[in-house]
Amino acid sequence: MLNDIEHLPESLKPQIMQYLSYLKYERGYATLTLKTYQATILHLCYFCIEADCTKWSKIDANVLKQWLISLRTKKLKPRSLQLKLSSVKGLFKYLLHKKVIQLDPTELLTTPKTDKPLPKNMEVDEVAQLLSFTPEQTIEFRDKAIMELFYSSGLRLAELTSINRLDIDLTNAELRVTGKGSKQRLVPVGRVAVEAINQWLTCRGEFFKSETDALFISKLGNRISVRQVQQRLTYWAKRQGLNNTLHPHKLRHSFASHMLQSSSDLRAVQELLGHADLSTTQVYTHLDFQHLAKVYDSAHPRAKK
Repeated sequence: MLNDIEHLPESLKPQIMQYLSYLKYERGYATLTLKTYQATILHLCYFCIEADCTKWSKIDANVLKQWLISLRTKKLKPRSLQLKLSSVKGLFKYLLHKKVIQLDPTELLTTPKTDKPLPKNMEVDEVAQLLSFTPEQTIEFRDKAIMELFYSSGLRLAELTSINRLDIDLTNAELRVTGKGSKQRLVPVGRVAVEAINQWLTCRGEFFKSETDALFISKLGNRISVRQVQQRLTYWAKRQGLNNTLHPHKLRHSFASHMLQSSSDLRAVQELLGHADLSTTQVYTHLDFQHLAKVYDSAHPRAKK
C-alpha cells in the first residue's frame, strides 16, 4: 500500500503522508482503521488523477460526486459508502485546517441513509424458558446469576464483566454500573436476581484462587471474560431448547422492550440503560409497537382476514 502512495504526484503525496501520520500518532487510530482510511483515500486520489485533477485545489464537489457515483456502481451498501465518505471528509477538514485548501468540497456531500436494524429481543416466555433451571454445580450458579442480572438490570456485556463485589448492594438491591465514557449510574436489581447472586456468592469460593474484586470469575479464579460469557449464553440457549442465537445484548434489548411494554416510561428506561441520547432509547418504542401490533392482529376481530 505504501508503494501506491509513492507513485502519487508530489502535489498530493506529502499531505496524504502527513494526514495518515496525524491519524496514527495524534489521534491514535488503530492499524486496521488506518489501512481502511488509506485505501479509501488512495482510491479517491487515483480517481482524481484520471479526471486530470492532480492538485488539492482542483478537487471540487463535482469531482467528489463523480467518485461517489463510481462507488455506487460497485453496489456498495449505504453503510460502506458512508464510511468511505467519512474518511474523505476527515482528510479535507485536515487540509482546510492546514490551509492547503480554502474551501471544503465535502461539506454538502451526502450518502444514502442506512436503515438501522431493530435490536433483536426475546419474548417474555423465551426469557422464562431460558432461566427455568435449578442450578446444581458452581458454574451453573454463576451462570444463573449472570443471566438474571443481565435481564434484571439491562446491562451491557462489558458492564457486567467489569462489576466488582463492592459495586452491588444486595441489601438495598442496587448496583453501581460503570458504563461508556466511565459514566456511572445506579440501577435496581430484581428480587430473583438478588437471590441468584446470593446463591452464587455462597459457592464463589470454589473458583477463588487469588485476590480479585470481580463479582463474576472463571474456574481459574480470574475475572470472567467477555468471550466466556458469550460462550456460556450460547451453551444455555441450546440446553434450554431456544432455537435462536443468544447474544448477551439480546437480554439487554429484552429488558428494555419488556420495560416499555409494561410502563411506557421512555426516560426511565433511558436512565436504566445508560443512554446519553434519548433517540438511542427510542428504537425500543418500535419494538414495543411491533409487540402491540402482534397482539392486535391475533386478538382484534376486525384485524383477522
